Amino acid sequence: MNLFRFRTIQSNIAAALAFLIVIMAVVMGFIAYRLSTSAVQRTAQEFTAELIKQVNANIQSYVNNMENTSLLVLNNRGVRNYLSGESDDDASVTDFLKTIMLSRKDIASIGVFGYNGRFVSDGGIGNMNPNVSVPDQSWYRQAREGQGKVVISPSHVQPVFDDYRWVVSLSREVRNADNSRGLGILLVDLNFSVINDILSGIELGKRGYVFIVDQGGRIVYHPQQQLLYSNLKQEKIDEALALGSGSFISDEGGQSRIYTVQDSGFGWKIVGVSYVNELVNNKGQMQTSFVTLGGISLVVALLLSFLLSRNLSRPIHQMQKHMSEVEKGNFDIQVPVDSTREIGMLARAFNLMVVRIRELMAQVVKEQEFKRKSELNALQAQINPHFLYNTLDSIVWMAENNKSAEVVRMTSALARLFRASISKGSELVPIRNEIEHISNYLTIQKMRYRDKLDFHIDADDGIKHFLTLKVLLQPLVENAIYHGIKNKYGTGVIRISGEREGETIVLRVCDNGVGMDEEKRKTLLTPGASPAEGRGVGLINVHERIQLYFGAAYGLSIVSAPDEGTTVVVKLPAVDKSGKEGES
Repeated sequence: MNLFRFRTIQSNIAAALAFLIVIMAVVMGFIAYRLSTSAVQRTAQEFTAELIKQVNANIQSYVNNMENTSLLVLNNRGVRNYLSGESDDDASVTDFLKTIMLSRKDIASIGVFGYNGRFVSDGGIGNMNPNVSVPDQSWYRQAREGQGKVVISPSHVQPVFDDYRWVVSLSREVRNADNSRGLGILLVDLNFSVINDILSGIELGKRGYVFIVDQGGRIVYHPQQQLLYSNLKQEKIDEALALGSGSFISDEGGQSRIYTVQDSGFGWKIVGVSYVNELVNNKGQMQTSFVTLGGISLVVALLLSFLLSRNLSRPIHQMQKHMSEVEKGNFDIQVPVDSTREIGMLARAFNLMVVRIRELMAQVVKEQEFKRKSELNALQAQINPHFLYNTLDSIVWMAENNKSAEVVRMTSALARLFRASISKGSELVPIRNEIEHISNYLTIQKMRYRDKLDFHIDADDGIKHFLTLKVLLQPLVENAIYHGIKNKYGTGVIRISGEREGETIVLRVCDNGVGMDEEKRKTLLTPGASPAEGRGVGLINVHERIQLYFGAAYGLSIVSAPDEGTTVVVKLPAVDKSGKEGES
């Protein structure tokens, strides 16, 4: 059968070539279509998997922070003594829980429920719902069975307290000091809005989303949670639980979805859902284009090949150059989105990936800075129990010897000292407040050590309205007493002075104690060093606090020599309450 019936060979060859070109164009177009859609789908799956991993890392970091917060309560002696009945001081436990709440704005409430019926929370006992049986709550039962292990609940309305907040609960058993028996249950309620804020901004196409389930298949978070509860929407939860970590595609025809599952490691599974038809949303247009290409390919084959090769190679080359920049660490770039649909989708995916990596890097830096500030604030808030015990012993001794005036003086100084140490508010206080605080502290120490210690404070009045970190001088004076003067023969003298040098406030703490050699002096402000006999632990923390708040140009310096005493110099910027530097 003659397929081509033209008058000339040239026409037949032209027709045959045209037919072959059309067939090859259709075949190659179909193959290119399949490969392109597969590559886009695979890239989208990989991107979704990476995005889910980052979300999991964020949530895991947040849960770890919650666990660390719970350890503060579990290891607190006052909490254990109250739950065991050794102490009736519920007010101090309430204040301790309130302190934790101030450092974690994302916590809705903290409560401790003793097996002996005792209860205390950050809000005291007034916010307890009398109509709810706490031991019947699932988080209570699971924590008791876990014997100290962390239990994290799905999202729920907390009925134990009167405010009925939507929360995710972390609970674990509080055990005695030797871990031989349980004393009660710790409950930390996390604001559900925190998880909602983490996940609500995640976009997987126009209709894609992320949800979380626990190991029992219960929904922890879902952007369409009401539709699930009313059975208007179904999810492949059983398949997601059975998969572990990975991806699978649901068989739903035009509504097929790609499920990307990531195991969190603590009982939750984070699932990203993408719609397959969104990954290749121009499928019909591509098919029409390939059919049309078969009819006109004979006329425009060469021109089209040239245009396509140029249009395809240029954006790929641009993307390659931008990828090289990313490899060098430059994330402040954006690939121009080309009109070619496949390349444009890749460019958009690449741009989104770069933006997300940049955001995650900034978030990690912010979280680390916040964590360090929290650690330093917690360190500052601690009160040395040995100092308290010794001071109270001194007060008892003076009372037994009828020294009422000295009892009043020491008790008043101790009260003012503690009021300044545990007061709420800004981390920065006027220098006059800090001078008053250290004066009270030294008054107590002088009364304890009597002729062994004397002190003088001489700070210019012109600097007292400038701001300094709260409880800044006490660690410096403690080091002077316990490591300088205590081991000295005769009376030890501490001199505290303050003056302004240009735009810098300089405070000095001098003692005439035993001093130290050059090698020991160098280790005191060296990060990671381990000063002998614990000396310098407070100094390095004060130094880091100053640099964290004011910058590397400020901090501590130490001048000392054996048997010649020690001087610690504190440099701060001249900042007043208005936040302006250099104004008097």
